[in-house]
Amino acid sequence: MRSRSLGLQKRKEYGGPALQAFFNIGKAWGLNNGQMKTLLGLENESTYYNWKKEPTKVILGNDTLERISYVLGIYKALQILLPNPEIADKWVNLPNKNPLFNNQSPIQRMLSGQVADLYLVRRYLDAERGGW
Repeated sequence: MRSRSLGLQKRKEYGGPALQAFFNIGKAWGLNNGQMKTLLGLENESTYYNWKKEPTKVILGNDTLERISYVLGIYKALQILLPNPEIADKWVNLPNKNPLFNNQSPIQRMLSGQVADLYLVRRYLDAERGGW
């Protein structure tokens, strides 16, 4: 997992585009607001809705940027592995027999609330692509 922290200037620079990409991916995957909030590691609903309303005004913490980075990597890996965008977007919601998922969907694994689960799904997909 990543351990590098970004300074304030980089977090200001990356926050808006990262959130916008995240919300677009969430929509493509058919996630609801509660699921997106969980993936972001948020408990406070008003924070989530403020971020969604004005993503370009948000300065994200390193933990949130790390979570979004994993989601972006998962999305990218799926687009490479499954070149049909519709199928790639559905993959996260389909039951998976791989022991990592235990017959649940990958999104269920990712929604545990732990950043480590996002990391494991990303690593699984990178291995499937031949990157490990």
